[in-house]
Amino acid sequence: MLKRLSPREKFEQLIADFEPLLRNAFMESIADIKSNIQIKRIVERLERNDIAGAIDALYLDPAAFRPLDRAMAQAFEGGGVSTVSSMPMVREPDGAKLVVRFDTRNHRAEAWLRDHSTSLIRDIIADQRVGISTYLTEGLEAGRGPRAVALDIAGRLSRATGRREGGIVGLTSTQAKYVATARGELLSGDPEQLKHYLTRGRRDKRFDATVRKAISTGKPIPVETVDRMTTQQYANRLLLLRGETIARTETMGAFNESQMEAYRQLIDSGAVAESVVQRVWHTAGDSRVRDTHQGMNGQTVSFRTPFQSSNGPLLQYPGDPSAPASEIVNCRCRMSIKIDFLADLD
Repeated sequence: MLKRLSPREKFEQLIADFEPLLRNAFMESIADIKSNIQIKRIVERLERNDIAGAIDALYLDPAAFRPLDRAMAQAFEGGGVSTVSSMPMVREPDGAKLVVRFDTRNHRAEAWLRDHSTSLIRDIIADQRVGISTYLTEGLEAGRGPRAVALDIAGRLSRATGRREGGIVGLTSTQAKYVATARGELLSGDPEQLKHYLTRGRRDKRFDATVRKAISTGKPIPVETVDRMTTQQYANRLLLLRGETIARTETMGAFNESQMEAYRQLIDSGAVAESVVQRVWHTAGDSRVRDTHQGMNGQTVSFRTPFQSSNGPLLQYPGDPSAPASEIVNCRCRMSIKIDFLADLD
């Protein structure tokens, strides 16, 4: 006999189905950008100290992120369809069961998808430009050659795959700074800085013996090895983390917005009054829940009233993109919506 899934289990199953779709779409977009990079054009601009021109030569344009755009639309529709299938039965005045379907072509649904996707992709590109600009500027000021710095940005061609691997394209500006700092630690020859490198959670631990040897012998780590450790392996791992973070956060946002939209469409049909619809916040119920969300478990609000974090911010739902990043990134909370059929009978 098949086990009946709890609401939390259904929610986690949806996340598990769509999160990889968004992660892979982001990674596909970054791979497309890297595959079209022409190192010669970037180097020519760097030789003229034209940082902005070098960044333009990477072609970080919104069209490259169409796979992510499409994946978000699929997650949004998946969440809406799931919500409709879980709605309590609503009947017409004559007693017939009301047929409800999720309409992704609804003007509100289309507007949210268009505006949110545009904003997300714009922010991803803008933050990358900041990180890349800083990395290029600091690299050139440190006396590194234009080609070496360009390869740090774009990644180096793999002999095995023929594709560019590593590089800071796709990383956040903060992650790009991590890569630059890690590189500096490894090249410093300073035992304390080398020891600090060994505390980095996303480092490739296969090189730990190399670092420990450098600490004990005082001999520098070859530049080529440092490049492999940082702008290749470390950057690759940070990029995967970036993809996972985007996937989790955006899947949550898309699901919960589609849940709201599904009930808006139900209310629009006239079958249910907005006044009888309530929303409830549920945490994951474990020690990993944000401190600001711990006290929100069970918080119940009317359909349009936002939830309030103990820290002050208002959220329409877990993963609300209008809320501060500190409240939504990697959030695992969920929202349920219920209809109180007796609410208007008093």
